[in-house]
Amino acid sequence: LKGRDLWVLVLGRFPTHHKIGIPEFKYVANMHGDETVGREILLHLIDFLVTSYRRDPIITRLLNNTRIHIMPTMNPDGFEATKVPDCYYTQGRYNKNGEDLNRNFPDAFENNNASIQPETQAVMNWIKNETFVLSANLHGGALVASYTFDNGNSVTGSLKGYSRSPDDDVFIHLAKTYSFNHASMYNGTGCGNRQTFPEGITNGYSWYQLEGGMQDYNYVWGQCFEITLELSCCKYPPADQLEKFWRDNKVALIEYIKQVHLGVKGQVTDKNGNPIPNAIVEAKGRPHVCPYRTNEQGEYFLLLLPGTYVINATVPGFKSMLKTLEIPDNTGNFSALKHDFSFPEVSIGSKAASCPKTPLYQELGRASAAVKPTLHILVLMTVVLVVFK
Repeated sequence: LKGRDLWVLVLGRFPTHHKIGIPEFKYVANMHGDETVGREILLHLIDFLVTSYRRDPIITRLLNNTRIHIMPTMNPDGFEATKVPDCYYTQGRYNKNGEDLNRNFPDAFENNNASIQPETQAVMNWIKNETFVLSANLHGGALVASYTFDNGNSVTGSLKGYSRSPDDDVFIHLAKTYSFNHASMYNGTGCGNRQTFPEGITNGYSWYQLEGGMQDYNYVWGQCFEITLELSCCKYPPADQLEKFWRDNKVALIEYIKQVHLGVKGQVTDKNGNPIPNAIVEAKGRPHVCPYRTNEQGEYFLLLLPGTYVINATVPGFKSMLKTLEIPDNTGNFSALKHDFSFPEVSIGSKAASCPKTPLYQELGRASAAVKPTLHILVLMTVVLVVFK
């Protein structure tokens, strides 16, 4: 390894630390070193956000109410290795060890036994240390917004060629938000004679199956909704085209960030107002196999489309609290609907069981045949059944 650092710039009213109620957002580009457009676009985005602050009221409100993390390159070694720009494929796709970083994350469907690379580990640690709510990773080689799941099995619908997550409706909305605000992605014409994508979006698995991808990892283990943005038919276009790429993506990049304010957020506390970390907070009917839990400050963020939902807050040792909420579209107000849960007793520091590192979305028959059904496995399987009824 060349020892190049992965740089992240954080923008917001409080860039140095997380503030209660302010959601965390991230953009990551250039994880394939030869796919260069995203890297350049994110540098333009940084410049645009910084220069528009206090001049443009929308950008000012966005930055005052959102903490935005931008990593222009996740694979600096691969970028440096791409000596001859090429529209298609070069060795620069991989990191210095010759590994494809977008096949290198733990997979939720099978043991991919990837040897975790330093870049991948750094991003996994980053996800663990922040409360990311929404994210996108920027690629090149196609023109489409692709969403979770990238891998699948019969439980998620793979036999029908589509791998559906419990939050499929939200993912479709997120992908369309980008596509419809992009200069041409929504046309769905694809690149040349290659595959077309209606409305400029696709389920990842429907496009092609991918193991160890970053977007699935974010959603399953990071509690963060991430989509993959393919922004250019040519992976490494001539420099004189970069300004047009920025113009084509500028509005979409901003509109997508605003979606971090969809849904509902709040804090879970005990009767003395102390935050309760590791409380499970989920919308009824869409539990995650790795349950979504509150952070150290007892905060939760759930991305949900406008509608009526029953929100279930569970603290081990207490009775669950259910609350029916009518969730509006608050993205224009730069704040999700706020609802706090206060448990009537004092919480004893509950240590949540960490999510298993092994694949979670197992075909049930295979899972039960492969292991003696310990309580842990039964709980997992029950959750899977609930998710996919």
